[in-house]
Amino acid sequence: MALTKDFKDSIQARTQRDPAFRKALLQEGVECLLADDVATGKAVLRDYINATIGFEELSRVFGKSSKSLMRMFGPKGNPQASNLFAVIHYLQEQEGIHLEVKARKVA
Repeated sequence: MALTKDFKDSIQARTQRDPAFRKALLQEGVECLLADDVATGKAVLRDYINATIGFEELSRVFGKSSKSLMRMFGPKGNPQASNLFAVIHYLQEQEGIHLEVKARKVA
């Protein structure tokens, strides 16, 4: 299901005024990937990218076309791990955070 323009605008407006929300959005995207919910993880990261730096800026950083990067985070995208983790690393740097993985026993 495609997101409406109003929803995308709402996400972008909230990320601009609420740094905690912006960081939580990035964290949620990575947590979904680690929980094997790849489709949701890519969708959340795509929303995060659109609402923050944008795919044009990301394309300049990585020397890849913005369309290629958009496809990577699209529903049918299948990014290589090296590309995915490079983007996540860059997004963390831009956000000024470092996400960590902590092990815990499954109940």
